[in-house]
Amino acid sequence: MKSKIFSKAGLFAAIFILIAGVLLISPDAKALLFGSKNININRSADPVQSSTSTQSVNNGPESPAEFPLAPSVVFKDGNGTTIDISKQQGKVLFINFWATWCPPCIQEMPSINKLKKQFDEKDIMFLMVDVDDNYKRSSKFMANNKYDLTVYTQASEIPKEFLSGSIPTTVIIDKEGKVVGHHEGGADYMNPEIVQFFKQLISK
Repeated sequence: MKSKIFSKAGLFAAIFILIAGVLLISPDAKALLFGSKNININRSADPVQSSTSTQSVNNGPESPAEFPLAPSVVFKDGNGTTIDISKQQGKVLFINFWATWCPPCIQEMPSINKLKKQFDEKDIMFLMVDVDDNYKRSSKFMANNKYDLTVYTQASEIPKEFLSGSIPTTVIIDKEGKVVGHHEGGADYMNPEIVQFFKQLISK
């Protein structure tokens, strides 16, 4: 009897040590388990470098001329209506890649919903892209949580500059169709600095 107890205790100890080791080594593992409460909008001229080149939104949006044009990426809604993000000049685009099983995605969703309520739909378009391509499940999730966020699925290949494999990932495109924000990990989008960042974008 004692040996069984000790073996169980040893097993739990080994699992605990393994998890602790992963968390110490991998920041992505921490994000997956705990999410991230704050956001730094990555405003690198090259979105590929955004994971290592990060700036806070404290200084406001940079000059749009410094950023590359968003590529032609097509998404579709539940009715099959497609939208090409490269042809949406005049609007700020908030593109969020997420999944219903992703804890940090779920954690940040209320703040995204509140952020949307701060602005008119003619100024900012919110595209909540389900990476599982399961519109029925993801739209049900939105309805159950009373989120006013439109679900999209991909209708074309998503470039790695937008989505490298980590979710949630958010891409922000300004009125001129240029990438001005790229963030991997959960965030609080009702942070006053973030809200101000979007106000500055729509005022241009």
